[in-house]
Amino acid sequence: QVQLVESGGDLVQPGGSLRLSCAASGGSISIYVMGWYHQAPGKQRELVAQITRSGITTYADSVKGRFTISRDNAKNTVYLQMNSLKPEDTAVYYCNAQTTSRAYWGQGTQVTVSS
Repeated sequence: QVQLVESGGDLVQPGGSLRLSCAASGGSISIYVMGWYHQAPGKQRELVAQITRSGITTYADSVKGRFTISRDNAKNTVYLQMNSLKPEDTAVYYCNAQTTSRAYWGQGTQVTVSS
């Protein structure tokens, strides 16, 4: 079973940047599609960005051009580079690892964008 631990969340001003990390243990992420989701208070969890095993990426329209997902299979880690942050990006960000038959989640890291 894969364990996922997110880090890098913080309070940042609008226009600022953050880099989230998701470190995996208990298995190799190379076999998983990896993703970042966020959940704002009172809202459903939504997909932010996803990267396939071959490195193909997809993004929510709201973050295209601002966020970049990447994976380092050797370090068993996935990253989310977040630039030009907006107040509406405020949420708990969760890391996800999935195949067709299973999915794993981290505990989340809080990102707050406020002046």
